[in-house]
Amino acid sequence: MDQLVQIGGSLMAILVLAWLAHKMGLGGDERIRDDDHARYLADQAVSGFDPVDIVIDKAGYGALLRDRSGRVLVLKRHGTHFAGRIMTVRPEARLDQGLLTIQPDDRPFGAVTLNLGEQAQIWAASLRRLEKRADA
Repeated sequence: MDQLVQIGGSLMAILVLAWLAHKMGLGGDERIRDDDHARYLADQAVSGFDPVDIVIDKAGYGALLRDRSGRVLVLKRHGTHFAGRIMTVRPEARLDQGLLTIQPDDRPFGAVTLNLGEQAQIWAASLRRLEKRADA
């Protein structure tokens, strides 16, 4: 009987924690839905960043955004949130059909692989226009 009470109490505790996590908005499968959502996330990552060109990964896990001055911001999913970095120098980039893999200069940020379809080649070419690193 004590074992049944213990199992029931554990089950209740798990259900309460799951409900609490849901109410707090934890977990989930957040993705970039559209250009407006990408603009919002870009502004959250870099206040005032106003993109004029946007390409979103086909699964919504990341995006590339360019502003009027030619700065390029890369967004990627980081857990249940999104992180972004402005690429000030030419990143290491690899193009494989519709996939573009980018390694920004900020190594801790990590590499980003985006499925951009036909846009991958266009954005890869635009990344080559960024300044080369001084030590390269």
